[in-house]
Amino acid sequence: MAFALNSYPVVFRAKYTNGTWKEEYLEKPHMKPEEEAALSGDELEKLGGSRNFFDDMPLVNYTTQYGLGCFEGLKAMPQRNGGLSLFRPDRNASRFYKSMKGLFMPPFPEDIFVRACAETVRRNAGLGFRPHYTTEWEKDSFMTADSVYVRPFTYAEGGIGVNTCREPWVVIICTPVSSYFSSGNFDAVVTDRIRATPRGTGWIKACSNYVIAALAKHEAAESGYMECVFLDAVHRKYVEEGSSCNIFFYLKSGELATPELGDTILPGITRASIIELARDKGIKVGERKIDIEEALGETRECFVSGTAAGATPIESLSHEGKKAVFNGGKTGEFTAYIRDTLKGIQYGTLPDTKGWMKSVT
Repeated sequence: MAFALNSYPVVFRAKYTNGTWKEEYLEKPHMKPEEEAALSGDELEKLGGSRNFFDDMPLVNYTTQYGLGCFEGLKAMPQRNGGLSLFRPDRNASRFYKSMKGLFMPPFPEDIFVRACAETVRRNAGLGFRPHYTTEWEKDSFMTADSVYVRPFTYAEGGIGVNTCREPWVVIICTPVSSYFSSGNFDAVVTDRIRATPRGTGWIKACSNYVIAALAKHEAAESGYMECVFLDAVHRKYVEEGSSCNIFFYLKSGELATPELGDTILPGITRASIIELARDKGIKVGERKIDIEEALGETRECFVSGTAAGATPIESLSHEGKKAVFNGGKTGEFTAYIRDTLKGIQYGTLPDTKGWMKSVT
């Protein structure tokens, strides 16, 4: 099960009015988890759908009409000791604050963000809506492990003209999630679409950014690829991102290269974590421009990173008739090390020496 619109019943909501945020927790319709599991598909869809509606929020607004909004994605992982822990929620809080500010919205306070995410997960877990740790996940390095996906997002006040949002809602929902990419196909292709332009919103986790990404990924999938890779808008030769993830190239020289941050690159939290883990291992990390020809010709291993992707290997990359196969089409030793170390910290099988995990239950 990857992403599915099967939200847990407890939802956080905050509304900005007259300079203050009014917070509330809403408990949407639900049964006991085991009772819901026994429902037919249609019954479960109807119950789950009822959690996805808010009668007191406007249908016509700057978000629904123009895509003016932003969101975050983070996970609470079941721990070997039985608890649940969020991965680096303070970093998501900071990025959410900057995204809202970049869209000229009143930004959501970072301390409220962290507290609300933790409390929403905790309240749902108290009702039984949570995954439990199983040692079976260790057999594939947690690639198919379950977790709680936490989705904070903004929603604008009512409006029909092109305008900025001055009185947003912030909503936080939780949903179960497991592996993002399907197994068996780890091939990528360079798309001719443009994800972000200079002076645009590429650095913001803006809703509108994902329209082009969705189209490009759909085209890639129709051609038999797992993922698409974007090039820069100006020169059309420098690698930028995947459809919803950052990208890394472990070069034959021993350098781990990843596109440098700028106004067209999303500053991924998993990306930053991987850079730190690589440097701890003594690997030279280059945050710089990466020519597609260099990526095709000089790469030993390649992987993408993100909250959903974790550290997922890319076995081949195709561009304009050229196909580069990395590490013989198998997951490389360095990629496996990064994946296993990251997952081990997140699921509690390795010590969290960096203080990245925030206990929720």
